[in-house]
Amino acid sequence: MSDPERYRQAARRESTARRYARVIEHFEVEWGGLLPASHASVGRYLAEHAEHFSPGTLRTHLAALAHWHLQHGFVDPTKAPTVREVLRGIQALHTRPAVQAEPLQLRELEACIQVLKGEEKCEQPAMRLRACRDRLLLLLGFWRALRSDELCRLRIEFTRLEPAQGLTLFLPSSKTDRSNLGRQLSMPALNHLCPVQAYEDWLICSGLCEGPLLRNVDRWGRLGEGLHSYSVSRILRRILQRSGLEALGFSGHSLRRGFATWASANQWSAKALMDYVGWRDVQSAMRYVDADTPFGALLR
Repeated sequence: MSDPERYRQAARRESTARRYARVIEHFEVEWGGLLPASHASVGRYLAEHAEHFSPGTLRTHLAALAHWHLQHGFVDPTKAPTVREVLRGIQALHTRPAVQAEPLQLRELEACIQVLKGEEKCEQPAMRLRACRDRLLLLLGFWRALRSDELCRLRIEFTRLEPAQGLTLFLPSSKTDRSNLGRQLSMPALNHLCPVQAYEDWLICSGLCEGPLLRNVDRWGRLGEGLHSYSVSRILRRILQRSGLEALGFSGHSLRRGFATWASANQWSAKALMDYVGWRDVQSAMRYVDADTPFGALLR
């Protein structure tokens, strides 16, 4: 017999559920709020965090609180006019520029890969495995401009490898794919900083043949469950530090922004970049792009 709850849970994005859970913990434990909440307490919560969180972050907090109340059968206090007035006032008085992740430049990517290749020769199995995994994470994340959660949802059985030629990846869902239709992504082999070779090396090193592509590695070199998206930023910053580079301001989104910056410098058009990355909003691409060029000298 089918379980409706299983499919209801699947309809909610894992990353959203985790973020909402953190908001509820912040509201109850760190701020000391009571649930179910009144519209007055929600208004106070917004006001007390107006200088610490951006208006966008506060809207996410409201969405999490609204979800909790509706899920538990209570009236949603976030829809009260007074709460919306407080939020509009915060937006008026505390508007700030969006904080974007630093783009990972090609020279920084090269420095990181050089360090990782050195670590892959280490005698410790755990270090070898992590270095091989991280090389794939950086190269695939950069050249396919993937978000952290997209990287972590890739599965081996949905990936087709043509050795020394290219990869075909299947992305089951993404931020802009709300219907979960999935998307096929291709990645050609490159002469330098090649994600296809990194994929082959990772499968040989790990012995994996199915399941999540990117895995946790414990101190003894044992493979665990698939990586969580919030691990990607930490992994990138640690690699940058080991490479002697500044890690402040970098996050998992730095791979995506790094590719967009590289594509702009190599004269990709807005349309070419949007089609490749999967952006629907031209404004996202227009920050980076001028004209139209493919991988050029990096292609085999």
